[in-house]
Amino acid sequence: MNVYKTNDVFVPGGFPKLTYISRSERSLEESLREGKENLCKLITLTGPTKCGKTVLTRNIFPRSDVVWLDGGTFSDEISLWSEINSQLDTFTDTQKSTSDSSTDESQKEVLGEGRVPLLTVSGKASSTRGKIRTQEQTHSRSLNAKSVAISSLRDTQKPLIIDDFHYLSRDIQGSVIRALKALISEGLPVVILAIPHKRYDALRVEREMTGRIKQIQVPGWEKDELIKIAKKGFPLLNIEISRKIETRISEEALESPHLMQDFCREICHSKKIQETSKNKVILDEDVKLNDIFIDVAQTTGRTMFEKLKRGPRQRSDRIQRTLKNGAKTDIYGVVLQALANIKPGIETINYEDLRASIREVLKDSSPKRHEVSRVLDQMAIISASDESSTPVIDWEKEENRLHITDPFFAYYLRWGKIETAIKSK
Repeated sequence: MNVYKTNDVFVPGGFPKLTYISRSERSLEESLREGKENLCKLITLTGPTKCGKTVLTRNIFPRSDVVWLDGGTFSDEISLWSEINSQLDTFTDTQKSTSDSSTDESQKEVLGEGRVPLLTVSGKASSTRGKIRTQEQTHSRSLNAKSVAISSLRDTQKPLIIDDFHYLSRDIQGSVIRALKALISEGLPVVILAIPHKRYDALRVEREMTGRIKQIQVPGWEKDELIKIAKKGFPLLNIEISRKIETRISEEALESPHLMQDFCREICHSKKIQETSKNKVILDEDVKLNDIFIDVAQTTGRTMFEKLKRGPRQRSDRIQRTLKNGAKTDIYGVVLQALANIKPGIETINYEDLRASIREVLKDSSPKRHEVSRVLDQMAIISASDESSTPVIDWEKEENRLHITDPFFAYYLRWGKIETAIKSK
């Protein structure tokens, strides 16, 4: 029997070689693989955060074979093109050296006479010495990072993958798409990954891409698909879990294979199983799932929840409001408590539904519409400016819609210690 490490079987946030699920019935791999075959179209791969877009793409386009960019790491366009040059090992600075050589010669003659027994010898010797003089000139030139990157991509034909394309500003998105348009029409595989409600960004920033985009939508995972992760992984560790556990953890995973991997690994850790067990282990009622769900919540969405609760810095203290549970908090805490009351998944919440939830949790009178809208504006800004995670929410003020985009944040709203976090300063 092969022995596997638990952390190699269940890999939340990484590439799960042993528990990779292809979702073959959805033909996602086949659709993405077409991009390698001179498709001459920009491929946009969209799906909810943590739904497996990156894992799917890495399976078809291994990182060692492509130029891979993470959109959230670039604050300007120059750094993006420079990163492409770095991965392709090309340079934007060139040097050319030329040299001229000349030789100075000097000659010396030596007269002499010598004697050997019975014989007298006389003669003349000469020698020539040379001295080489060299003049060298060096010319240097700095090339445009974008031009070098485009040229290198054309020469190497290495596929270009841009993960989290929605992180880039609209101006950078437009410039990048325009620069890549010719390469795409020549057959260079270019794939951009984004969250669903941002799937038309490439078209918005460059209208000429109409008809030149292949859209692949990665839906959230169904419960039966998530259960396949457990069915594939636990036997490798010589563990058998009940159907009841499989069903429960698939329901709480919020369509995210990342969370499902997390649950499976934590189940093993809760039973001190670090590698394949020598004896069969059967798990059923003795697994304290609620404790595992709470523990996972503390390591996922808590940090961002607390940042949103603090809100932006301001000079004066905010007005404290009383919740029906007796806690006192400011308007940021009120909005978050209302979201926790809704217990959303990865979904879009209409403003009026949020307002109704605020009335349900608040003992005091509800804040005015513009106050709530201002808070949502600030929360969206805080979420988007956090470099450690994908934006957890996106507020479309004109449409009065709040998008919950991160399953970890949604999961924390369900299983996090909300009352404690709300009360914290």
